[in-house]
Amino acid sequence: MSAIVWIAAVSLVAWLWLLLCQGFFWRTDVRLPPREDPGRWPSVCVVVPARDEAAVLPASLPSLLAQDYPGPAEVFLVDDGSTDGTGEVARALAAEHGGLPLTITSLGEPPAGWTGKLWAVRHGIALTRAREPEFLLLTDADIAHAPDSLRTLVAAAGSDGSGRFDLVSQMARLRVESGWERLVVPAFVYFFAQLYPFRRIGRAGSRTAAAAGGCVLLRADVAERARIPDAIRHAVIDDVALARAVKGAGGRVWLGLAERVDSVRPYPRLDDLWRMVSRSAYAQLRHSPALLAGTVAGLAVVYLVPPVALAVGLAAGNAAVAVPGGLAWLVMTGTYLPMLRYYGLPFRLAPLLPFTAFLYLLMTVDSAVRHYRGRGAAWKGRTYARPAPVTDEPSP
Repeated sequence: MSAIVWIAAVSLVAWLWLLLCQGFFWRTDVRLPPREDPGRWPSVCVVVPARDEAAVLPASLPSLLAQDYPGPAEVFLVDDGSTDGTGEVARALAAEHGGLPLTITSLGEPPAGWTGKLWAVRHGIALTRAREPEFLLLTDADIAHAPDSLRTLVAAAGSDGSGRFDLVSQMARLRVESGWERLVVPAFVYFFAQLYPFRRIGRAGSRTAAAAGGCVLLRADVAERARIPDAIRHAVIDDVALARAVKGAGGRVWLGLAERVDSVRPYPRLDDLWRMVSRSAYAQLRHSPALLAGTVAGLAVVYLVPPVALAVGLAAGNAAVAVPGGLAWLVMTGTYLPMLRYYGLPFRLAPLLPFTAFLYLLMTVDSAVRHYRGRGAAWKGRTYARPAPVTDEPSP
């Protein structure tokens, strides 16, 4: 019993530290920094990599074409070897809805050392060079933007000066319609913010760097200086790698929660969510067995021990076990409430966070198993078992 007492105490201390010392990650008030409209609106090119996205484009692409942006802007959609008629659907939507100019291009399979998405982004950025844009908006094909999204992103980036940001990213609000989405999706954002506290990312001089790949506004000159996307060509978790490359090149990064940028991709079943997480979880751990073991142990102590300690302590009549376990679970539940409020979900889901964390633990282990079986980060017919050899390619 003494060992259980110590483990429960360690879990409580861990939660008190997370509550107070991890950048207040649990708060959901990190939103686009307020800025006044610039006197001159800079030019923007929007790059959309799309692979087999015909099903979601009708809910997302018209929102990009309908952007109410006062400056020059156009959209470049890169059809990444789709087999479902993605390009044809995009053309039909542009003809039906009009709006910003749309250029659609197709490309073949990526060479060794490139992920498909980043290969598509590379071609999209190459197409924009003739326009000499001041900003690039990198957005996924499943992201729907409010009409003023581009305007607010550019205004938040700021004009030249010490207060400007070189990368402004919003974590799109994910869909939470099915029961599994409500259980798993808010926890995904919560865990991400715990790893990469948003307040630290935007702080000048901070080494913490991350972005949300669905919505990234990037200064074109900084992208060139940071060699985006060539410098991160093999990255499976490309948004975090992108932010690190920008910070490494001396740029300032801001990341926060979105208010009117939404993902329209459904994940109705647990299997859909499982594949979304497991395809990149082991890559996040740099394919390290030691980091995997540490992560599993950490998840168990931080998320699983509190309810178990409370139950064991109550059953054994041992307050030394029950009290720290109950307090740790209470702190955990309290820090999860703001995320549930952000997603408009009932607070009764908060005490279920240990169960959701257990699912993520299993997904992480499964990600490692898939990696060692050669299936790695499988996504839409492509598998990235491990970073492939990098080869230098001439610019397209």
